[in-house]
Amino acid sequence: MRPVPGTLRIPALLLALLALALLASACGSSSVRSTPPSQKPGTYSKATQRPYTIKGTTYHPIASADGFTEEGLASWYGHPFHGRKTSCGEIYNMNDMTAAHKILPMGTVVRVRDLSSGRSVDVRINDRGPFVRARIIDLSREAARRLGMLEKGTTRVRVSSLSSLPQLKDGDLQGRFYVQIGSFTVQQNANRLLAQIRSRYPRSRIQYAVVGGMSFWRVQAGTFSSLHAAERQSDMLESSYPQCFVIAE
Repeated sequence: MRPVPGTLRIPALLLALLALALLASACGSSSVRSTPPSQKPGTYSKATQRPYTIKGTTYHPIASADGFTEEGLASWYGHPFHGRKTSCGEIYNMNDMTAAHKILPMGTVVRVRDLSSGRSVDVRINDRGPFVRARIIDLSREAARRLGMLEKGTTRVRVSSLSSLPQLKDGDLQGRFYVQIGSFTVQQNANRLLAQIRSRYPRSRIQYAVVGGMSFWRVQAGTFSSLHAAERQSDMLESSYPQCFVIAE
């Protein structure tokens, strides 16, 4: 577990910006699950907003990420943290688009741009760190892979908060959203679930992905034109699919 106290309330608006989140919830004995966030949006405490001390240095998390930007070294982490709890209480999945930061509020979505290559990735802050001099953000393995820095280990980046987005309208995020309800290693099982869910959500789909050398067929109910609309449907689907979650396209 990364060294910080407690859990934090994640704004629901920011949770859905997990870019191409690789969380997988499963249905049936033939499926394989990855671990979803351990708490639903809105159930986090404010404990990780409190000052904390690591190796004699005290860090003071900021109240808002609006307008936040900084430059410095990015690193990444995978094993042995994969499968352990993060600072906000979620289970760390190195295949998700997440990151650790020392002071940004949990749930903040930031754009990380490699200043040498120009590549960028969007990640959600769900952990504290890195507690190494000159490093400003610790990316998940998947985020580092997409940024092209796995072999280098570190790279100089600019981190910018995406709190103020052009897609925001009246406090809601506009776009195309889905609710992922299942992930299968057997395609026929995914096809059966898709046929069932399409009677209720005609634009539902299956997304194919390869993770760790394994093939997954992910069933996603949709589409929904705003984050709030997707979250309402997720709440309704939760009784039948307890580990469902919202994703943004």
